[in-house]
This record gives sequence, C-alpha cells and structure tokens, in this order.
Amino acid sequence: MSLLEVQNLTTYYTTLRGPVHAVENISFSMDKGEPLGLAGESGCGKTTVALSILKILPYNGKVISGKILFKGKDIVKVSDEEMRTQIRWKGVSLIFQGAMNALNPVYKIEDQIIEAILTHEPGVTKKEAKERIVRLFEMVGVDPSRKGNYPHEFSGGMKQRAMIAMALACNPEILIADEPGTALDVIVQAQVLKLFNELKKRLNLATILISHDLSIISETCDKLAIMYAGKIVELGDVYTMFKDPLHPYTEGLISAFPNIKEQRRKMISIPGTPPDLLRPPSGCKFHPRCSYAMDICKKNEPEFIEISKGHFVMCHLVSKE
Repeated sequence: MSLLEVQNLTTYYTTLRGPVHAVENISFSMDKGEPLGLAGESGCGKTTVALSILKILPYNGKVISGKILFKGKDIVKVSDEEMRTQIRWKGVSLIFQGAMNALNPVYKIEDQIIEAILTHEPGVTKKEAKERIVRLFEMVGVDPSRKGNYPHEFSGGMKQRAMIAMALACNPEILIADEPGTALDVIVQAQVLKLFNELKKRLNLATILISHDLSIISETCDKLAIMYAGKIVELGDVYTMFKDPLHPYTEGLISAFPNIKEQRRKMISIPGTPPDLLRPPSGCKFHPRCSYAMDICKKNEPEFIEISKGHFVMCHLVSKE
C-alpha cells in the first residue's frame, strides 16, 4: 500500500464567471520516504493539489471528484475534526509559500509553534511543547535562544527555517513544501534546500516539493510530475525525464534552462501563454502552444499512459510500445 495515493482528483473554484478548472483528473502515488517534485508554470494547479490533500481549500474551492488515500483512508471523506486531530500536521504537513507572510507578525514565533503543537496534540503540555521547540530549532540550525523573537526580528532565511520547524513540530510522515525558496536570495535559498534535503533523509520523510524551478527539483527529488493547465502531463523519475522528455511541454521547460556543463546554446522559450482555466481549450490543453500539434490534438484529449515502467505521459505523439 502506498503512503499517499491520489486517484483522478478534480478540484474547481467557483467564481462569478463560472468554475475554474484548477485541477482535473490527476493521479499519482508516493511511498514512505519518497521525494516527489511537482513542477509547472504559475497557475497550473500545483498549490491547489497541496491544499486539496490537506483539505484547506479557500471557501470557493471544492474537490469535485476523485480520491486522496492517506495510508489507505480517503481524506476526501473524513470529517474536519479527524483531519485536524489525526491527519493535518501529524500525518501531512505543509510549508506555506512565502515565509515572509506566513508567520503572524504580532505573536512570538515560539507561541505560534506552541499553538500548532497543542492544537494537534492535546495530550502535550506547554512545558513539553517548549522543550520540543528547542530541539526543532537546533535541528533546523536556528539558535534556540531566539525562539522568543517576533517574526520581524528574523531574516528571510531564518523565517523559512522557523516555518520548517513548525511544519515538523508534530512529526509528520509527509512534508509538502510550496516554493520554499520564494523571496530568498540564491545563497540563502541553497542553504534552505540543503537543510530540506538533510531533514528529509534524517527523518525518512516523504516530501512533495512544489516549484517552477526544475533545477531545484533535480537536486531534491527522485520523481517528477509536470503539470500544465490543471493536469499532470508527464510523470516519471527525474533522471529519465531530464534525459528523454516525452511531452513537448516538459521538453520546453527543460530547454528554457541553461546547462553549465554543455556547450553554450540559445535558450528556447515556450511561445504563447497558459490557457484560461475558466474556458480551457478542447483536446490537448497544450496544443495552442505546441509546435508538434496535429489535428487530433485539437479534438481529442490524449490518455495518460505508461510508456515504460513508472514513466507516464499524456500526448498523442507517443504510444504504448
């Protein structure tokens, strides 16, 4: 049994102009300790997948269909109370995007982590929670004497480390990190990602790293899922997908990044803009921007098929051998 299995998940947002097709019919699974990268352009549905797993969608968001199985139990069907006390934070935890804005500016960082621990683990005393914070701060490389500081007294990198400590406070089995390098300079970003990797290995955490930066995912994850317009268009191990991308969108993303080990070449960008998810195009959602598009791409949506062991793709250009 997989630790987490997402089956045909569809999530929409209700708006005055109609439903936004944020996530449509996506499937993937992950085992204990497995690192998965979720990549794609802004607005493709990456964060919505994370919010759907944790059942913290905004008021106008709703899981329309599909299953999210955590250790065999369908999260979609469990009560809010069970999510709060048994699954959220203790089973699956989230590092929110933008540590600069994720912490409450009028509360001490220590008090915010204590609140998270006591809320999700009612049997823990405040003294025990404080002792746990000391260990967490040592683990993430922050001086425990700073735990009584306010967020504005921390640098961007320290705030991100504090967010990681908070996410680990209840010993989760799955850690989701949504763009952990946002608003950080490249040096601090590298330090945070190194810490993320070390903690993942030390604690045997299954992780979902959400990013639009494939270079970050290549250094952090073993498996990669590429999302476009609310769909996973390619899924497989990182090495195979970088060496032999099968979907034109994956190929375009990889071609847009420079390779410092190879001969200098002109970067190739993907033409056009992502589609309007209020009225997504017919057939393959990528066909208006695809240089390989055929007539069938405009009419029929391709199936998500397994090309080789563990390597799935949604494209009419490839067929099962």
